[in-house]
Amino acid sequence: MTDFNHRRIPFPLAMILIIAAAFALAGQLQSANAAPVFLGAQPQASSPQPDARYEVRAVHDPNGTGRFYMGREIAEVMGAGGITWLDRPEREDQEQPEEVIDAMGLHGGDVVADLGAGSGYFTFRLAAKVGSTGKVLAVDIQDEMLETLRQRAAANGITNVEELKGSETDPHLPAGGVDLVLMVDVYHELAYPSEVMTRVRDALKPRGRVVFVEYRKEDPRVPIKEVHKMSVEQLTKEMKAVGLARVKTLETLPSQHIVIFEKRN
Repeated sequence: MTDFNHRRIPFPLAMILIIAAAFALAGQLQSANAAPVFLGAQPQASSPQPDARYEVRAVHDPNGTGRFYMGREIAEVMGAGGITWLDRPEREDQEQPEEVIDAMGLHGGDVVADLGAGSGYFTFRLAAKVGSTGKVLAVDIQDEMLETLRQRAAANGITNVEELKGSETDPHLPAGGVDLVLMVDVYHELAYPSEVMTRVRDALKPRGRVVFVEYRKEDPRVPIKEVHKMSVEQLTKEMKAVGLARVKTLETLPSQHIVIFEKRN
C-alpha cells in the first residue's frame, strides 16, 4: 500500500496558496473588465457620448423634459391640440399683439420668420405689416400647425406667407436671408436651443434681429408654469453663447417681456 502522507501539503502552506490563487484570479477579472489604454492614442468610445451642452436630471419639474441647458430646464412642447388656446379671444388683451409688432420696427419689404408659428396668430399680422413686397416665413415642426396655416392663408387670399417645416435642430431658414425672427412663447420649449439659435443667427442678415416674447420668470405673480417662463438674465446668457447681443428689453406687456437681440458678427 502506498503511503501518501509524505505528499500532504502542510495546512498553513495550503492556505497561502489558496489565497494567492484567489488574488491572481481577481486580478485577471479586473484586467478583463478594464478599458484598454493605448500609448500615443486617445481611447475610442464604443458608443456616442451625450452632448455636453445638455444635462439630464432624474429629479425635475413635472412640466419639464428633464433636460437642462445652461442651468435651465427645457419645457414640454404644446401639441396641435393647443390651437384653441392659441386662438383664444382673450389673447388680444393678455398679450397685445399689436404692441409686439410695433416694437419690432418692421418695414415694407422685410423678410420675417415667425418661428413656432403655430396657428398663425402672429403670422398673418406680420404679413399685413411687411406688405406685398415682403414675406413671412412661418416655421413649425408640426404638420397639423402647418396645414392650419395653409388653409387660413388660402381662405384669406394671403400670398406673402411661406410655410416651412423645421426640425428640432434646424428651422430651415435661408442663410443670410432674414431681417428679423420672431419667437413668441416658443424658445423655452426648444429641445435643442443651441443648435436652433445657431441656425437662426446664420439666417439673419447683417444687423438682423431676433425678438423674443416670453413670460416673466422674475415675477411670481405671472400665472404660468415655471418652466414656461424665461428671465431676461437667462435669455441674455443663452443668446451670448450663440453670438447674439441684447439691444433692448421692453416691459410694456401685462405678463411678458419683449427682448430684442441683434447679430453683431
